[in-house]
Amino acid sequence: MKYISRSLEKIVMQVTQEYPVVLVTGPRQVGKTTMLQKLMEGTARSYVTLDDLNERNLAKTDPEMFLQLHKPPVLIDEVQYAPELFSYIKIYADKNHEPGAFWLTGSQIFKLMKGVQESLAGRVAVLSLTSLSQGEIDGVDTTPFEVDIDKLTDRMTNRKVLDTPAVFERIFCGSMPAIVSGQNTNRQIFYSSYLSTYIQRDIRDLSDSIDSLKFMRFITAVAARCSGMVNVSELAQTAEISQVQAKSWLHILETLGIIFYLHPYSNNLLKRLVKTPKLYFYDTGLVCYLTKWSSPEVLECGAMNGAILENYVVSEIAKSYLNSGAEPYIYYYRDKDAKEIDIVMEHDGILNPVEIKKTANPGSELTRVFAVLDRASVPRGKGAILCMKPTLGAIDRDNLIVPIWLI
Repeated sequence: MKYISRSLEKIVMQVTQEYPVVLVTGPRQVGKTTMLQKLMEGTARSYVTLDDLNERNLAKTDPEMFLQLHKPPVLIDEVQYAPELFSYIKIYADKNHEPGAFWLTGSQIFKLMKGVQESLAGRVAVLSLTSLSQGEIDGVDTTPFEVDIDKLTDRMTNRKVLDTPAVFERIFCGSMPAIVSGQNTNRQIFYSSYLSTYIQRDIRDLSDSIDSLKFMRFITAVAARCSGMVNVSELAQTAEISQVQAKSWLHILETLGIIFYLHPYSNNLLKRLVKTPKLYFYDTGLVCYLTKWSSPEVLECGAMNGAILENYVVSEIAKSYLNSGAEPYIYYYRDKDAKEIDIVMEHDGILNPVEIKKTANPGSELTRVFAVLDRASVPRGKGAILCMKPTLGAIDRDNLIVPIWLI
């Protein structure tokens, strides 16, 4: 299988020189281990995985002996299975002050991973690896997406131009490395196996009692509501579970890095706003599998095309930041008068409103809603319509037209 270079590689090497512990988190099968094993080629770093039950048992019952057998520099895979290791890693880091002593991977999101923050605070560089971004698929470095005409013009020099069918082909196939690289050619079998692995291994670890059939109904219901505001009551009713259980299962999907949320943008000058977050998947291929679309062509004309296109755009923008080692400060706007902006990006003291449309010829009426942000305490910068237009353009001096292939 051909190795696909990841934008996060240079960030890993940079923080390895500065921190004793580097932790790369993200969902299963997005390439965490593959990337780190590629980077450790030709070095003295050893490798051990806690997917091995014998190694996991030793790490949990005698972490001191485990670290004597697996001396730094070492890559410890799936470290979330043995949180008992963290305090011993802390002791080693404090005693030896050795940059890059430990590379760790975990299939749970760091901020939700039990035991890490308390033990390794100040000693660990935490990076998030997602499924492949558009830039990585095209073989170019991923840089954070910004509504800036100069930076967007630079992006045009090395990105592959995609028409509408090609965009939906990419949405349908998804962005998992095994699919993109051609290692797995049957996406149906891949995603079926992928979900079975999650249910049998990770989800059961996070929830003692789980009904596999009900969980499949639940995650399918979640996928059918991608890009929408979270409605726990509706999800619970569809999956025939309690609302408490639905909240718990949403938390599991977030912990495992399968879904993420956009929270509504607000500040003290903006009133009458909704408080409910919107829900997105990192991988649109999984959404298409769960919602049973048979082909990119059917998806493009189907009832969910707008929602899945929005999911794709929002996830690509989030990936562009995470894969650059940065935090994505992205939100959405909706008030009680149903005025809505798909994405509000906040950086460098300004707000950039962004609308997502399937059209190739957006009009100026799409930017009128951006004016609601003028009441915010943070100044409004340039806006953008992300759409199917093949080239970069502008509606007016303050609002750009950005093709989706340029994210």
